[in-house]
Amino acid sequence: MVQRLSMRPDFSINVLFTLLLTSLAATFANGQTIQITLGPDEIGQNQGWTITVSIQNDRLKSIDNFPDIEGFSKGGQSTSSQTSMINGQISSSQSIIMTYLPSRQGVITVPPFKMKVNDQVISSEGKKVTVGAPVTQPRQYDPFRSFFERDNTYGAPPTEYIDIKEDAFLALTTGKDEVYVGEGFNALLAFYVAEDNKAPLQWHQISKQLSEILKKIKPANCWEENFSIENIEGERVNVSGKMYTRYKMYQANFYPLNTEPVTFPSVPLEMLKYKLAKNPSFFGQNRQEDFKTFYSKPKTVKVKELPPHPLSKQVAVGDYRLEEKISSTALETGKSFSYDFIIYGEGNISAIEKPAVKNTLNFDFYEPNIRQNIRRENNRVTGSKTFSYFIIPKEPGEFKLGDDFKWVFFNPTKKAYDTLMAKAAVVVQGESLKNEVIESVDAGSFYDQINFADNTLRSVSNEGWLKIVLNIFILVMLAGSAYLVFKK
Repeated sequence: MVQRLSMRPDFSINVLFTLLLTSLAATFANGQTIQITLGPDEIGQNQGWTITVSIQNDRLKSIDNFPDIEGFSKGGQSTSSQTSMINGQISSSQSIIMTYLPSRQGVITVPPFKMKVNDQVISSEGKKVTVGAPVTQPRQYDPFRSFFERDNTYGAPPTEYIDIKEDAFLALTTGKDEVYVGEGFNALLAFYVAEDNKAPLQWHQISKQLSEILKKIKPANCWEENFSIENIEGERVNVSGKMYTRYKMYQANFYPLNTEPVTFPSVPLEMLKYKLAKNPSFFGQNRQEDFKTFYSKPKTVKVKELPPHPLSKQVAVGDYRLEEKISSTALETGKSFSYDFIIYGEGNISAIEKPAVKNTLNFDFYEPNIRQNIRRENNRVTGSKTFSYFIIPKEPGEFKLGDDFKWVFFNPTKKAYDTLMAKAAVVVQGESLKNEVIESVDAGSFYDQINFADNTLRSVSNEGWLKIVLNIFILVMLAGSAYLVFKK
């Protein structure tokens, strides 16, 4: 996950270069000068880009909203003032800076825009900004701090700071408070900042913190389908009738594997929070860096057992439908055909098991090839799982595949079991193959055949007439031999 920058600008040396990029300046008769300054041509994805409105020799009386820019989100607004004396002439300037946070890498076009400042319309021609990979750079001093802006300069008393109450919170929410075993629910961890929040806030080591947070909140008794948030981006949401900017940090669908409650503990998020000077002035540091830790509330989701059913420990849980594809419905015995049993729907697609199909007198079924497609969007996990079979018909006739292909699941919306049954039918022609036997015989050695020899005792009376004739022949031969011996 790529770290996004703060909701309030943290000035760096880059801002110094933005002052050199003046789009347009208008000078009026009374000496007032107003100018718009655009940020640099190139930034990292974890850097802010700025639009600065500067007023010289006058104070800010009124200003339009800064423009919305596609590819950027508004991160926060700040001000800076400066007074100087040259050759006895006093001059002053005031700047209003809006920081924009890039939502993606690539080239972002800032279109031409106009702003009304002190009842005067000021124009900017816009520019193209190249957003590259996140960069790591050391924290540097604010270039708008002049020599005279440092605390306690020339014996001045220390600046007194006040802590402004923030209107922001960290929350982990779930789409459901109670589910069945195997039923999915959405979990979202997000940081919320009210649109009228006055306290300056900024991310602090968010990648490191988030890594530790996820170790704590991911339940061990659930299957997880992660929505893979790559960028922390702000979006306007209504919370109890009040508008907030929501920054999604982590989102997933969880599917309980047993009836144990799914628990999410309270987790901390540390933010940079700035204290503001009680008496702001041109000659002092007007804010002070501090830290604020926000805590989410613990959350528990109750898990119920499925209603009694012979397959309650095996079925998938969700809302599913069936689609079929068959290569041909006019078949011949002994020739294979393909059949796809496709399950579509919302649920734990990965947990869907193949239909229970067994070989019969009519068909031989081969193990299916399996493909799945999962989509995670709009807080839902949907998709499909395809079981592709090769089948050989063995008997002629008309057959409904629904006799062989059935798939049972539990629908949590209907709170009932349902069955997806094949509707395809085929007509098979040709000769019956059910009695066809193909054997491979190998005589082997004598010792190989001993194990298969029949040593059952058999009665002589059961022998054939051929054995009787042979016995008589043997007796005649023996008698003849004896006669010849005694004759000599």
